[in-house]
Amino acid sequence: MSRIRPRTPFRTAVLSGTAVLAAAALTACGGAEGSGTGSGKAAEPTTRISVNLSGRQAKAGEPVTVKLAAGRLQQVTVTDSKGATLAGAVASDGKTWTSARPAAPGTAYSVEARDTGGGTARADFATASPEKVNKLTLAPGKNTTVGIGHPLSIVFDHPVKNKAAVEKRLKVTTSNHTEGSWGWMKDYSGKDRVDWRPREYWKPGTKVTLAAELNGVDSGGEGGWFVRDYQTGFTVGAHQVVKADLDHHTLKLLRDGAVVRELPMSGGTPGGDKASWRGKTVLMSKEGTINMRSETVGLGDAYDKMVDYSMRLTWSGMYAHAAPWNKAYFGNTNHSSGCLGMSTSDAGWLYGQVRPGDPFEVDGADAKGTQAVNNGYGDWNVSWADWQAKSAAH
Repeated sequence: MSRIRPRTPFRTAVLSGTAVLAAAALTACGGAEGSGTGSGKAAEPTTRISVNLSGRQAKAGEPVTVKLAAGRLQQVTVTDSKGATLAGAVASDGKTWTSARPAAPGTAYSVEARDTGGGTARADFATASPEKVNKLTLAPGKNTTVGIGHPLSIVFDHPVKNKAAVEKRLKVTTSNHTEGSWGWMKDYSGKDRVDWRPREYWKPGTKVTLAAELNGVDSGGEGGWFVRDYQTGFTVGAHQVVKADLDHHTLKLLRDGAVVRELPMSGGTPGGDKASWRGKTVLMSKEGTINMRSETVGLGDAYDKMVDYSMRLTWSGMYAHAAPWNKAYFGNTNHSSGCLGMSTSDAGWLYGQVRPGDPFEVDGADAKGTQAVNNGYGDWNVSWADWQAKSAAH
């Protein structure tokens, strides 16, 4: 190893029987008494340290470790090229400092170590650039207010093989210590997705934050590396639930458990693909006036309409919306192509009352089955025990 004076960069050395380490001498600010040097100068006390990562193509995804040969470390600072620091801690014996997070790919780092005697030393290294980068999409959006049924949902651009490692870096904080769990699935799009769902519907007023500390985490397989962190937060609004009864052809809006208004409706035609899904679904989005075409949901050329007050409930095309062409069936017959249809005035009123995240609880025999967990936000159709089993971190 080479002797290094204060503020001098580390040199690298190959240590026998070990990997290549960045090594340096930690030099105290004041020299010690000389001992027969013959020059009259005090000898400079030195302490050697090593860093587990070195060079310009160091392996990402590992914590940075700084080791001290003698004495005790006081502080170690690892800073990237953007000025961000890696948090870490000195071991109880004072010999080793380890970062709490891994080194990220494609990043240059500077290491500065200080011992209890006041000596300092520096080192620099850079990690290899990633061959593939994984990104994600978060819902709900940042600083939004959502209904009591909206899960925290993450969809990844590329497959995630190391699900447990990724899940451990997803930190959910709530203002009232809400119990919840992550659950993995294949999104309706075919991409990997993980949702964080409370055990029961959110309590109104709950504030939720997510810190996805993924920078430096390997997705595994062909998924690539995460090269940044993500943050989002939202607030839970009023306790609102929409109950749709397919057998009695009614739709009720309940607020804090009390019925605000009951509306006549017509659900999907039973006995085939046009039937509605039953179960606890969640209002995904309010889309206003949109063009609905039967070809997009596999129903041939049965319809092509501009539809008002459209409220999306599933990815497969189930909406609640205005359906004035079906007015003869409101309150008495299920005769739609799978959606929950109402008069224009009733749909307009409901559209103005609900927000994304409000649960729509659809019940009745005239259904084609229960909404799948990944077809929109069907998380609530899974028991709590089965939902917890979807976590990769257990």
